Amino acid sequence: MPQEGEQPLPLVRSLNSEIRVNVVFCNRTSRVVRPLWIDYRGEPRPYEDIQPGSGRRMVTYVGHPWIFRDAETDEPFKVNCKELFVPKPSDEGDVHVNITLPVDSLKDRALYVVRRLVQPEDYRRLEIARCLHEELENPPNHLRDLQRINQRVEQHLLESIQKREGAESQETG
Repeated sequence: MPQEGEQPLPLVRSLNSEIRVNVVFCNRTSRVVRPLWIDYRGEPRPYEDIQPGSGRRMVTYVGHPWIFRDAETDEPFKVNCKELFVPKPSDEGDVHVNITLPVDSLKDRALYVVRRLVQPEDYRRLEIARCLHEELENPPNHLRDLQRINQRVEQHLLESIQKREGAESQETG
């Protein structure tokens, strides 16, 4: 339990585990990928970048979450079609983990292209909706995304608890 004034640990963090998992992180994109291991305190720790079309064999552990980002722009990538990779026990040698581009909305793709073509100081000169100026000035950020993932996990847990409590009260009522 956190002491008074201390923040509780985030839900998305590495758990103590001695169960090794051999993984091969496969970069299936045309961009340089930065793997981020989420440590025991929920802090992202960068590992060596993975070049386009290549892979990296590593040892990780059951319950150690990973996210993957564009090394240049911090845009998120999908890992086995999800935002987060959490290794599970495996008896089958290497676990292949596919890192791919997400399927973006047209707006998100346009924001990505504009960020690559236009200098940040020129965003406000573009004749576009004001809300898009604000979104351009708020580029992808792995810390903000990790916070969002933690909030989703917390919400899911709360909903599960509420459903369980509701079912128990119907049984006793």
